[in-house]
Amino acid sequence: MLDFRVYTFLAVCEYMNYTRAAEALHITQPAVSQHIRYLENMYQVKLFLAEGKRIHLSPAGERLLHAAITLKNDEVFLRKQMLEGGGRGLSLRFGTTRTIGESVISAPLARYIHSHPEDRISVVINNTDELLHKLVSGEIQFALVEGYYDDVDFDSMVFRTEPFIPVCAAGHVFARKPVWLRDLLEEHLLIREPGSGTRDILEKNLDIKNIRLSDFAHITEIGSMHVILQLLEKDAGITFLYRTAVEEGIKEGVFRELELRDFQMEHDFAFIWNKGSIYADTYRMICRELQ
Repeated sequence: MLDFRVYTFLAVCEYMNYTRAAEALHITQPAVSQHIRYLENMYQVKLFLAEGKRIHLSPAGERLLHAAITLKNDEVFLRKQMLEGGGRGLSLRFGTTRTIGESVISAPLARYIHSHPEDRISVVINNTDELLHKLVSGEIQFALVEGYYDDVDFDSMVFRTEPFIPVCAAGHVFARKPVWLRDLLEEHLLIREPGSGTRDILEKNLDIKNIRLSDFAHITEIGSMHVILQLLEKDAGITFLYRTAVEEGIKEGVFRELELRDFQMEHDFAFIWNKGSIYADTYRMICRELQ
């Protein structure tokens, strides 16, 4: 079990304020200060540095935070196995991004369920930012994402590498045939919401070409890949997404991939979990089976 003073440290890291941490923990502010001093004396380091009335983590505090988050989440996982496992199977709660959840995960998850009927599985589908937050908070044990993440905080394993492509309705008519990325700027762009891995990847690759989303003549933000595909089918705009999300539609002649001379890219779908977890081998085993 984690020392209760580590939970105090985590609360101060969350709020960066001793008073708010005390309120959240239902203890006094002097008690919070005492707990932090105990940890600083034990490790012989300063965990927080003050700038005026504000505090921020020291380099040593950053190291302790990463370790404490992983230890806390491992304890949550252990407790869940102890309470729900009863010696049979695993109790798993993991996340996938919406693209993966809607177009990729069902077949590998079905295989896993058939192979491990004793496991209790819960799948959370959300955007990359929300999944990273849930990993840090211990709400999920691992995630399958297509967005960017910090490898300082997370260990990872590649699930597969997927082409990321521009797409339109099969019958979409352009004023002139697009050859370069900039030829699409007069089009109506359908795009996922901020925090989505799909959007983040597009923005970073546009930035390489010195193009911003605001350079497009029209933009519609949508928080559902399913709705984007419906709008795409109705020729309401163009979009950029993973080929796996539109592969069937392309084969059936509903969608058309746009071949641009200056836009060819691939990106990894990756399993990630908190760095340093004692359950890393378990997560790798599960991930390999899902592959």
